[in-house]
Amino acid sequence: MDATDDSTPAPGVLVRFDAVQRTVHWINAVLFFALIVTAIPLYFGSLFGLVLPRHAVEQIHLYCGLALPVPILISLVGSWGRQMRRDLRRVSYWTRDELNWLRRRGTRLVRADKFNPGQKVNTIVVGASIVVMLGTGAILKWFQPFSLSIREGATFVHDSLSFLLVIVILGHVVMALTHPDELRSMFRGVISAHWAQRFAPRWFAEESASLERASDSLSSPGEGVGSRS
Repeated sequence: MDATDDSTPAPGVLVRFDAVQRTVHWINAVLFFALIVTAIPLYFGSLFGLVLPRHAVEQIHLYCGLALPVPILISLVGSWGRQMRRDLRRVSYWTRDELNWLRRRGTRLVRADKFNPGQKVNTIVVGASIVVMLGTGAILKWFQPFSLSIREGATFVHDSLSFLLVIVILGHVVMALTHPDELRSMFRGVISAHWAQRFAPRWFAEESASLERASDSLSSPGEGVGSRS
């Protein structure tokens, strides 16, 4: 069987992301890229008309923004979202060592889980930003019910958070390009057990214990039959 199969990874590799997670990641990557590209002429009005007229740019930006949370929400429901929900719980759970790492700005070593503290912070920041950007963007688009002060505040938050997101996303891309094993896992779904043991020892220990339990459960029925014969 292929080593990239989600259900039965080849010896020496662990499933890091299933097909649902990988699909959501790349769909959102395309949507974020479209939002950034269309935001540039919206912020710098002098660039309008170079490629597309203003109305077309606004519509692309609007619908990409509205679509951004949809893949994530779909991935969290149903039986297909089991792995996504499990990893979401991982991101929201912080050990004392991880909190100390955060307080000391990453200057101390930490025994990492499937995601290190930096990856958890990145996920939380991007997830919260999607909610805030969606809310402020809706106020800017459908502004009639809102007062001038609310619209001005929404504009400030939306623009400021846009710049922050660009920095975060660029940092994410740079980290991905400089960590090829983790980048490949977002394409193939699997990562080497050697990498997990070195960089995600808590997750490696958890996966190893799970594989041992699965192996024991497969062997115990045969042992039971033999004992009764």
